[in-house]
Amino acid sequence: MGARATDSGDLILVEPAGPGSQVAVVTINRPDALNALTRSMMISLASAFQRLDADDGVAAVVLAGRGRAFCSGADLQAAEEIFKGDVNDPAADTVKQMELCRKPIVGAVAGFAVTAGFEIALACDIIVAGRSAKFLDTHAKFGIFPSWGLSQKLSRLIGPNRAREVSLACMPITAEMGEKWGLVNHIVDDSQVLTKAIEVAEAITRNNRNLVLLYKSVINDGLQLDMAHARVLEKERAVEYYNGMTKEQFTNMQKFIRGRSSKAPSKL
Repeated sequence: MGARATDSGDLILVEPAGPGSQVAVVTINRPDALNALTRSMMISLASAFQRLDADDGVAAVVLAGRGRAFCSGADLQAAEEIFKGDVNDPAADTVKQMELCRKPIVGAVAGFAVTAGFEIALACDIIVAGRSAKFLDTHAKFGIFPSWGLSQKLSRLIGPNRAREVSLACMPITAEMGEKWGLVNHIVDDSQVLTKAIEVAEAITRNNRNLVLLYKSVINDGLQLDMAHARVLEKERAVEYYNGMTKEQFTNMQKFIRGRSSKAPSKL
């Protein structure tokens, strides 16, 4: 994986987190417009996640915004182009492609994540927020109907009463509120957001890659079900996983566990 821009010129950047890193950093790079998204940028973001999902050199992804905002939403100067197009068009559905991406996605959110930007943040698997971070849903303010999942995801994440106030009253969620409510995993100084997000992503890459992909899948798929059916799903996936393992893989697992046990301290 080399540093490269997407088809949207230098407005969407994709580059490795460092030499030899298995972490890809995707950056929304339109700081003069607070990273507002045009339709071409949405297509480029969606395409970037499709490519990263297929890239064997990538084990985890960090999504960030350059400048004072993570993403201030759709560029309303191009509203007709964005909203009168086919909202089911997968080529322009950034969130759908993020949801289809098997690699874990860590959001590095500093400044505003507004409306579509909020929905993109919600499509991340883990969120690292700067102290300045504010998550804001302005669909109701501007007469925009949500189509990237905010109306359904937020209520399931922070509870329906809180979600109603956030969306109907356009009440911002600060980083501190987000952490308290289960939206945000970590809060750090703004200058450390990208560093912390990469640190979390790098920790993921040190684990069994195949199991990480399967684990993310069973968590996310299980969230679509009630607990009883989610438990059945987990059991089915486990049986499929173990039945698919070779004798050599079982032997390697045992060697790894024995090696870890020999290094464990004698007292806890």
